[in-house]
Amino acid sequence: MNAFFLKNIRHYFNFPGLSLPGTHHSGLYFDEKMAAIKRTFSVEVADYLERYPQTKHIDVYLNDINGIMRGKRLSVDNMLSLENGCYFPLSVYSMDQKGKIAAPLHDEPDRLCVPVAGSLRPSLHDPQHSAQILLTMKDSNGESCPFEPRVILQNVLERFHQHGLFPVIAPEVEFYLTGNGALDPQNQGCFQMDTSTAHAALFDELEQLAQSQHISLTGIVAEAESGQFELNLRHSHRVVETCDNVLALRRLTRFVAEKNGLQASFMAKPFSLLSGSGLHFHFSLNNIHGENVFASPAEELNGMMRLCIAGQLALMPVSIAILAPGVNGFRRLRKNLTEPLFNSWGYNTRSAALRIPCSDEGNRRIEYRLAGADANPYLVVATILTGMLYGLENIDEQDLPEPQHDEPVLPLFQQHAIEAFSGNQYLIDSLGEAFSQQWIACKLSELEGFERIVTEQELTLA
Repeated sequence: MNAFFLKNIRHYFNFPGLSLPGTHHSGLYFDEKMAAIKRTFSVEVADYLERYPQTKHIDVYLNDINGIMRGKRLSVDNMLSLENGCYFPLSVYSMDQKGKIAAPLHDEPDRLCVPVAGSLRPSLHDPQHSAQILLTMKDSNGESCPFEPRVILQNVLERFHQHGLFPVIAPEVEFYLTGNGALDPQNQGCFQMDTSTAHAALFDELEQLAQSQHISLTGIVAEAESGQFELNLRHSHRVVETCDNVLALRRLTRFVAEKNGLQASFMAKPFSLLSGSGLHFHFSLNNIHGENVFASPAEELNGMMRLCIAGQLALMPVSIAILAPGVNGFRRLRKNLTEPLFNSWGYNTRSAALRIPCSDEGNRRIEYRLAGADANPYLVVATILTGMLYGLENIDEQDLPEPQHDEPVLPLFQQHAIEAFSGNQYLIDSLGEAFSQQWIACKLSELEGFERIVTEQELTLA
């Protein structure tokens, strides 16, 4: 497969889109979409209330740019009226992790938000009496909101679909359990099976609740550090829904830990002397027939896979601003102040940012290991996929460096990462100009606030 073929991939993998040409921006098209949402939602509500007849409340929410749930509680009487949508301020997507407006918009208008089909679930805190549902925001013209991370991922996926390619992903989310001896050295050991009785009960409850929330949790693995674990989700071509589930699983894990007198931490680097926690994604690409286009013999990567790796390496330095959304994430990404922890690619090596795991030919895939556990999964996946597109659209196959050689130089501090991101128009265009400028403003504001803090360590040196 030659480079010309791959760099002109659109002509060979062209797949008709599902939008309606000529009516996409019309009011008629928006009315048709709303009518379809109402029909689907009415059936979903009726089915839910039949299973949970004692429901009194419904929590409606959006996921902000940091992946934090922002919403409000409504009475069950308002559940059916949600088919018409409800309103949240656009400034939801300008909030920092503490819920403060970090980058004020020119105005803070309310925007219509409509239910995401299939997201109606029982609430964790009181499943018999409370429901919850995810919303998606519409722009002033009825189109999807360009600031919403979920929409940004949908837009990137659409570019793959136009090529006749369909990403498949599987997340791995690392976290620490702390409190009540959770870091007891006796619990230490990667793949340790003999967890404490308390941990075993916690994980049993976590698995049961994940099933009730329709989250495809396939495994819970003990990591090398004491009290550190990893949550595995099933491979899926339903990429956006999988990212929904990553955020839902983080909330669910915190909830179950708190019930058991513990805390679940998804910080990227919660302990100075212990390993950080990552949000890893396994990626492959299917064609229109459901065949893995990465399929190739071990250590003989085909052209498609080589180009995707080359593109991810090329955009890796400018992607760090998304993959490490705060100062803490950079503590995980570097060995010291001048050397990154991992930034190359390789076969079956966990010291590489891009790892080619052991697998048979049909399951060949890439594991992307740079993102911190606290990162927004929608934005992480959109950024990783953008790197793959960059390779397919712009790089010659022979330009892929050999494993562990010619590693890209990565920014090791947030200020440098933001500067690198702001200078790369390809990634900015892929994520959206409006969102990218908002993200930069928010992260600079957060960084400025962090830099103003005088630490106890500084006081001891005065």
